[in-house]
Amino acid sequence: MNRSIHDSSITPVEIYTWKFCPFCIRAKGLLNEKGVKFTEYSIDGDNNAREKMSERAGGLRTVPQIFINGKSIGGCDELYELERNNALNKLLGISN
Repeated sequence: MNRSIHDSSITPVEIYTWKFCPFCIRAKGLLNEKGVKFTEYSIDGDNNAREKMSERAGGLRTVPQIFINGKSIGGCDELYELERNNALNKLLGISN
C-alpha cells in the first residue's frame, strides 16, 4: 500500500481521545495508516479538558473529537465518511 506522508505543520490535525475508547483507536488507526502526524489530547477523567474539547466541538462531548486545520470534523464515523467519499486526503492536504 502506498502511504502519503502528511506534514502536520501545513494542516494541523488534533484528536481528543480516551485511552481505551475503540472509536478513538479506530480513528487514530486510519490517521496512522495514512501517515498523518497528529496531536493527541488524552482526556481520560479530566473534566476541564473535556469541557475545553466540548467548547471547540460545538457542545459535543463524545470522543474522539477530531479537528483538521482548527475545524471540527466530528468523530470516528465522520472521519471514515470523509475517507469513503474521497474527501479526507484533500482536507488533509495529501495528494493522491
